[in-house]
Amino acid sequence: MKIIEVNLPDHSYNVEIETGILNCTGQLVSSVWSERKIALVSDSNVAPLYQERVAGALESVGFTVHNYQFPAGEASKSLGVLADLTRDMAADGFTRDDGVIALGGGVTGDLAGFLAATYMRGISLIQIPTSLLAQVDSSVGGKTAVDLDTTKNVIGSFYQPDLVIIDPETLNTLDRRDLVEGYGEIVKVAALTDGKLWDLVQDINSPEDILANAEELSRLSIQYKADVVMGDEKEGGLRQVLNFGHTIGHAIEALADGDLRHGEAVSIGMVAITRIFEEKGLTQAGVNQKLIDRLQAVGLPITSPLLDSDDVFDKIKNDKKNHAGHLNLIYLHQIGGPAIKSIPSEGIRDFLNIKALQS
Repeated sequence: MKIIEVNLPDHSYNVEIETGILNCTGQLVSSVWSERKIALVSDSNVAPLYQERVAGALESVGFTVHNYQFPAGEASKSLGVLADLTRDMAADGFTRDDGVIALGGGVTGDLAGFLAATYMRGISLIQIPTSLLAQVDSSVGGKTAVDLDTTKNVIGSFYQPDLVIIDPETLNTLDRRDLVEGYGEIVKVAALTDGKLWDLVQDINSPEDILANAEELSRLSIQYKADVVMGDEKEGGLRQVLNFGHTIGHAIEALADGDLRHGEAVSIGMVAITRIFEEKGLTQAGVNQKLIDRLQAVGLPITSPLLDSDDVFDKIKNDKKNHAGHLNLIYLHQIGGPAIKSIPSEGIRDFLNIKALQS
């Protein structure tokens, strides 16, 4: 078993990674929680696959489990679904001494995490991510949120779990598109770090390669993110580099209205921002092609007609990285050399000039 320790000033926890570890859920949870009532939250795709199995493992060691399910998809990351889950938990008599387990992908982790953060002003949380995107990124670091209308993650909080359990075996039940979209976040981290992870992604040329190396891809990605989070838990400085590709990516993801997965949008966003900074001489020549090669190797998209939309800038203006009239753009000097450039909000359209750089 691979264990990554996330040690924060007010809250520390382990990320435990091993193929087949889902069968040990009861023992792992009982090592951090006393007996209590657990809200086991999954979406309509994951629940039929794993919810009863995990609930049985928890009940076998003395926990009382209530299974909750919501419709799969980004649309469920809403105040309405949050309210429904809150009502269900209240009706079932949950108290501040109980806990929430998020069993699923990134939407489940964000939604159930925010549910735990807000129910009775906060109850215990454990993350069990079942998608590649959640396993390598969103389950670690404490970001929880719901969307409002078409603005992603605008209502949320930093709320750390007590434990993260990662079983790469769950990736075998993903369809290929859902598997590959998570790889966009892996390439992002690899480009930020250089080193072992960047070396490893050079050997990934198919979805099958992702599955064969899933445990190591998760370990290296999460170790980097954990190190960053431990240095900047609330995204005041260094942690902003994890948003590489996200400013443009989030904008086109919102405009796509469900037709783009998050990792696909981040892939497009990384290429777009790197092309812009390379054209301006701020990124080393050839970096963008290196990213394109690694993303296209597994079938991730690298551009979108949505980049031609003027609405992209309206979405960017609402980005959470806007501070005091400036937008912090994350880019690469070179592979392994992330940097932050602050641009006045009123000048962002001219600086990005996305249309002129499409080809």
